[in-house]
Amino acid sequence: MIITRHGCRRNIVAAIPAVLLLFMPVRSVPQDQATPPTAVPQTDSCTVDADGTAHITRVVPVPQSISPEAQKFISRSAPSGPEPTLAERRAATDRFRIHRAEEARELYPVEVKEGTIGGVRCDIIKPLNIPAAKQDRVLINVHGGGFNSDSGSLVEGIPIAYLTGTTVVSVYYRLAPEYPFPAAVDDTVAVFRELLKTHKPAKIGLFGTSAGAILTAEVAVRLRHDGLPLPGVLGIFSGTGDMGRAGDSQALYSVRGFGGLLQPPSKTPHSSDYIGAADPKDPVLSPVFADLKGFPPTLLVTSTRDLLLSGTADLHRAFLRAGVDAELVVFDALPHAFWYDYHLPETKEALDIMARFFDKKLGE
Repeated sequence: MIITRHGCRRNIVAAIPAVLLLFMPVRSVPQDQATPPTAVPQTDSCTVDADGTAHITRVVPVPQSISPEAQKFISRSAPSGPEPTLAERRAATDRFRIHRAEEARELYPVEVKEGTIGGVRCDIIKPLNIPAAKQDRVLINVHGGGFNSDSGSLVEGIPIAYLTGTTVVSVYYRLAPEYPFPAAVDDTVAVFRELLKTHKPAKIGLFGTSAGAILTAEVAVRLRHDGLPLPGVLGIFSGTGDMGRAGDSQALYSVRGFGGLLQPPSKTPHSSDYIGAADPKDPVLSPVFADLKGFPPTLLVTSTRDLLLSGTADLHRAFLRAGVDAELVVFDALPHAFWYDYHLPETKEALDIMARFFDKKLGE
C-alpha cells in the first residue's frame, strides 16, 4: 500500500491550532467525495517559497520495520473532515474511552473505584495483588483529549497499574473552554497535595499522554513554583513544552499520522481555548521556559508519525540541557498515542517500557 500526503504546507514558525492533541475519530466522508485513485500523485515533489514555506508531495511506502499488525493499523482509511463540533468531539471521545477501558480491564485485571481526592473527582485503580514493597507507591495519571475532552481516563491507567503493581489515581481535571489554564493544573496539584499526606514525594509518580503529557510537565513546574516537593518520576508520552509554537511534525501529521483531518499551523498568532488569556511563554504553561534543573527522572515516548514528535523531542532536549535524567523512546511509523490500541505488539512494548521505567525510578 502507498500512503501519500500532498499539498501540505509547512510554516517554519507558527502557533498551535485549537484542535491540538485530540485523539478521536472524525466524521466519515461519503465515498463519492473521496479523492479518485487516478488523482493521487505517484511521484515526489517539493517547492519552497521565499519565506521557507514548503509545498510537498511524498509517496511513502508502508515500512517493513514495524509489525504486521502495525502495518495494517497505519494503512487504515481515515476521512479528512469536516471538523466535529465540541459536543460531537466529547461524545466521540467518551464512547472511545469507555469502550477501550472495558477492553483494558479484560487484558489487565484491576479494581477500579470512583472517589474524590483533594476535592477532585478521580478513579482509583488498584492491582488485584499489590506486593508489600509497592504498597507505599502511587502514580497519578492525567488523561489526554486536547484539554477539552477525555480520551484517556483508565485507558493507560489500567495497564500501567497492572504492569507496575502500583495504585494509579486517574484525575478528572476540569476541561476547556469552560475552564481554561490553569484549571487543569490546579486540579492535579490539589490531588498531589492530598497524596503528600500519606505518601513520600519520591514514592509519587506523575504521567500522561497527549494533553496529559503536557499537563504532567506543567504540574511539575507549578509544584516547584509553589514550594512543594517534586514527584519521584515523570512520564511524558507524546507532549510538548512550548504552547506558543508548533513544531515541524504538526504541519505534517494529523492525530492519525498521514490520514485524517490535517490542520497545519497558521501563520497568524492563535490562542487555543486551553491557553485562554495566559501568556504562551508563562513557564508553567510552557515548561521549556522554566528552570528544569533538579527535575525527577523522566521518560518521554513518541513516534515518527506523531503530530507531537517535534514537541516531545524539543522538551526532551530542554530536560537534557538542565541536566535531568531524561530518556526519549521513539517508535517507527506509528501515529499519535498509538499505545491506546492494545492489539499492537508495539503497544505492549511501549507499555512495558513505561512500566519498567516507573518500577526502576520510583522511590530511588
